[in-house]
Amino acid sequence: QEKKKVLNSLMSGALAGAVAKTAVAPLDRTKIMFQACSPRVLYPLGLLPTGGFFPQEAYRLIYHTYLNEGFWSLWRGNSATMVRVIPYAAIQFCAHEEYKQILGNYYGFQGKALTPFPRFIAGSLAGTTAAMLTYPLDMVRARMAVTPKEMYSSIVHVFIRISREEGLKTLYRGFTPTILGVIPYAGLSFFTYETLKKVHAEHSGKAQPSPPERLLFGACAGLIGQSASYPLDVVRRRMQTAGVLGHTYSSILLTMKDIVREEGLVRGLYKGLSMNWVKGPIAVGISFTTFDLTQILLRKLQHGPGLER
Repeated sequence: QEKKKVLNSLMSGALAGAVAKTAVAPLDRTKIMFQACSPRVLYPLGLLPTGGFFPQEAYRLIYHTYLNEGFWSLWRGNSATMVRVIPYAAIQFCAHEEYKQILGNYYGFQGKALTPFPRFIAGSLAGTTAAMLTYPLDMVRARMAVTPKEMYSSIVHVFIRISREEGLKTLYRGFTPTILGVIPYAGLSFFTYETLKKVHAEHSGKAQPSPPERLLFGACAGLIGQSASYPLDVVRRRMQTAGVLGHTYSSILLTMKDIVREEGLVRGLYKGLSMNWVKGPIAVGISFTTFDLTQILLRKLQHGPGLER
């Protein structure tokens, strides 16, 4: 039973990550380009005329990419995203289920909903575990998102070129801000989603929320989690893409200092946040909803109708 439970979590998490990320891939690539590229790179494209980030600039960048590189270029780097997000989401969701059980046993909540602090800790540990195990794939995905297709022909080519030209340790550049960012992001995301489900059950009298309600709860979770960790996400992208965009960022603080000096506090460290407020809630909502519904489906297939999460 325990092996089945773990396998179900892994499969549901993998599907959740793949569906969510593919749905928002064009917006995700655009966000990475805004995060990673300084104004001097984006000015020639007619973007960021005031040095800030606004939705119209994002749509203009998407249209510019479509005209110059074709429709499918909007999904450039999505293959690397899938290679990363499938194991990442599978590990994260599975780890979250396991950490919830471990913390429930430790605090004496077996079979019951965790209290707020353990709920946050379970999410943070799940995100940290997944990030540690899949980080090089995130680096590859970021590189593919901000470079023309002529530079890297495939995921394997990215690994080979980075290893040969910049050294293997480059694959872990930006790792520290990633971990520092994933703690509040994953913690608050899982905490918010689980809390909203608990509050819904208490006030509605229904054991399970409907799919639209799950999407709404997931969207709220994504909005809160990503807003809290966004500056570290910008720093991570800058450090990951420094080698191909002509920068040299050696630490988190120096990277932040350079960004603030060149672009300002809000327009630098929060550049692309409005895009994240569109992309993030959609992606997280789809992800949590897909995971829950797949879990329910797999349990029904294995045990027959009547068993739900």
